[in-house]
Amino acid sequence: MRKAGVSTLLLLVFLLLQSCYSFSGSSLPEHLKTVAIPVFEDRSGAGIAQYRAELTKGLVNKIESQSNLRCTSALGRADALVIGRIISFSDAPSYLSSTTERALKNRITMVVEVTMEGRSNKVPFFAQSYVGFADYPVGNYVAQQEALRLALHQIIENIFDRIIFGW
Repeated sequence: MRKAGVSTLLLLVFLLLQSCYSFSGSSLPEHLKTVAIPVFEDRSGAGIAQYRAELTKGLVNKIESQSNLRCTSALGRADALVIGRIISFSDAPSYLSSTTERALKNRITMVVEVTMEGRSNKVPFFAQSYVGFADYPVGNYVAQQEALRLALHQIIENIFDRIIFGW
């Protein structure tokens, strides 16, 4: 008898909590259905313009595959606008040999600034910088490219989390 009472009490607590919290996985305002994401700008001065499209496409794919938001190329029809800029990029030594003082590993670091604003009133929802980084063995081109992709992935994940869950 006592076990049934505890089970009933737990069920009631669960139902009460469920009514207080949405399990939809997103905290987006209901009026946001579409977002426009123009190709990110490259203001780094590092000549990495080729990664602007990769960063933009990665964010669009992430939003469309893992949220209820839809991306549109028509700025006038979007509920919100996400503007991104690559602010800095570096590929510098991160780990030196203690005997030769030569770099054994380099670190790719990219900083991206993102602003999300409402289309109707141009009021920013947020403006934030994101950093992605990864190390790779010096002289290994394939590892360098993988480090770059990892840095881009970190940035995309963090921007996505801010857009979808940061309300």
